[in-house]
Amino acid sequence: MRDIYNTWDLDYKSIFGAIKQFETCRFTIRLPKDIKPDYPPVLVLFRTGFKERFLNMNIINEEEDCIAYTTEYNARYSDVHYYYFSYTQHGTRHYIKKNDCHYGCIDHGDLFQLTVYSNTYETPDTFKGGIMYQIFPDRFCKSGKHHDNVPQDRIIRDDWGGTPLYKPDENGHVWNNDYFGGDFAGIQSKLPYLNELGVTCIYLNPIFESHENHRYNTADYMNADPLLGTNDEFEELCREAKKYGISIILDGVFSHTGADSIYFNKFGRYPEPGAYQSRDSKYFDWYTFINYPNVYEAWWGIDTLPNVCENNETFTEHICGDEGVLKYWLGKGAAGFRLDVADELPDQFIRNLRKAVKSFDDDKIVIGEVWEDASNKESYGIKRRYLLGKQLDSVMNYPFREAIINYVKGGSFRDFIYSVMTIMENYPKPTIDVLMNFVSTHDIERAINRLGGEDCNDKSKDWMAERYLTNEQYAYGKNLLKTAFALMYFLPGIPSMYYGDEAGLQGYKDPFNRRCYPWGNEDGELIAYVSELGRIRKSIPNLRDGGIYFYENNGSSIDDRVILFTRTGYERDYIFVVNRSRDRVQIENLSSYLHVFEQFMPFCGRYENDTITIEPYSYTIVKARYRK
Repeated sequence: MRDIYNTWDLDYKSIFGAIKQFETCRFTIRLPKDIKPDYPPVLVLFRTGFKERFLNMNIINEEEDCIAYTTEYNARYSDVHYYYFSYTQHGTRHYIKKNDCHYGCIDHGDLFQLTVYSNTYETPDTFKGGIMYQIFPDRFCKSGKHHDNVPQDRIIRDDWGGTPLYKPDENGHVWNNDYFGGDFAGIQSKLPYLNELGVTCIYLNPIFESHENHRYNTADYMNADPLLGTNDEFEELCREAKKYGISIILDGVFSHTGADSIYFNKFGRYPEPGAYQSRDSKYFDWYTFINYPNVYEAWWGIDTLPNVCENNETFTEHICGDEGVLKYWLGKGAAGFRLDVADELPDQFIRNLRKAVKSFDDDKIVIGEVWEDASNKESYGIKRRYLLGKQLDSVMNYPFREAIINYVKGGSFRDFIYSVMTIMENYPKPTIDVLMNFVSTHDIERAINRLGGEDCNDKSKDWMAERYLTNEQYAYGKNLLKTAFALMYFLPGIPSMYYGDEAGLQGYKDPFNRRCYPWGNEDGELIAYVSELGRIRKSIPNLRDGGIYFYENNGSSIDDRVILFTRTGYERDYIFVVNRSRDRVQIENLSSYLHVFEQFMPFCGRYENDTITIEPYSYTIVKARYRK
């Protein structure tokens, strides 16, 4: 029996996934012959806020056990569309909606999604096929270089690798004012190391002058924090990184500033009056005061982080103008920006920001922090339009992260496939090619702790502070981490390595996931493994922008222990098999199972006698050619 509808099958939907504006997509359903509609079925399609559109379907073919109906839709508007099919039998209306991720089901299920993106939407080619490395600047590498104008109220640590301070003072406030001294010169000294890992892009957590070590409470957008170095030293870092083929992305924190800043100046650190001190301050209109000056809107109610009015004309000009923050740092060598809490930035501000970045250079990138499916995200009651061509190039791919972690920890391959393919269906191809994929970041516990250790969700910071994996937990977590890395490197998008993950650095949640890189105490075996993944990634062109096709368990020897998928390419396809288990797994009679191919050739791992062998916690890759 044929499927009624299947969004993954081109016999049902002629274009997989999102489509370009003005492209024509053909939709086909197949109804069993015992269903005899009173009149032809219809495709019902709509956009949020607009009326439904009804497209009549025509019979195109009578097959053995079903009748196929089809219609075409020319996508005139870039937007997220929703659709379903409908037919009437004996006067009763029936619906065909989505069930089990991509199948059509009669009379129950959810709406199908069709993302239509601007036909002018492109993302920077320079990032595709690359490898990103995320650095929390204070904790990566300390050069020992003297820095001028460092505020005296900072606690400068001399115990590199010590536990970050986290306990509140007598008033319940955590000041985050201890610094380990990582700096631009330290990062620059490690460029050869990053090059060996295959890194092509560094993403730096905030570098702007700030008075907490995370630097998400910006004090001055136009100056680097003095403990990191000068603006000219940042420019030198970008210039030296470029010699290795490495670009540098900055963290843009534009939804709020620090209370301790030249703009707000709550504590009087700066000579010019800020918004907190005077209604006549040129920055006063950037903020929303409820009861001046002590009650004001702040990010998540944290009074050290006053919210800004992003669409305020002078604030937008300060950030996006010709003499503004964005173009200044792009001029210093930055390759783009990751936008902190993109959900809290208004659509118009993101559009203005993108316009400013792209007017400087189309090859500069804009990445948003979005934790959910960014194609249909709703925040503060508003449907977001991040990926339609006028706002973001890419987003942080938390859905892939959860899919990888859950599968590696024992989840089903089907759940993994459905999670990945949902994003593949909903996101535009230009976005998919530059997705930021990761298993750890500065906002979540490190993957090795999540994989090998105890669940920390209900634990206190006191519990997390000095909690390290046992030797047994570390060995187990490391094996699972290697599997997670393989998936991260081989899936569509750009793998992003959080500094120290490749060296076995541990840490539960903030601030313990932000410990110092363990120079001199690295896990060399893990680093070698990651370096090999980098070399493989660079040697397979399909990993740059090729499609993906998963093989599900259809009575073969494949089971939940392994994920098997193809990355398609122009000249040949590559078959990837990743084994998350402690067992050696063999897949026999590969040619009969993957019947679309005529020949296989080993690339990495063991393939002989038409059998793939995948070692425990490892991967095997074979090259395939299509039948002639």
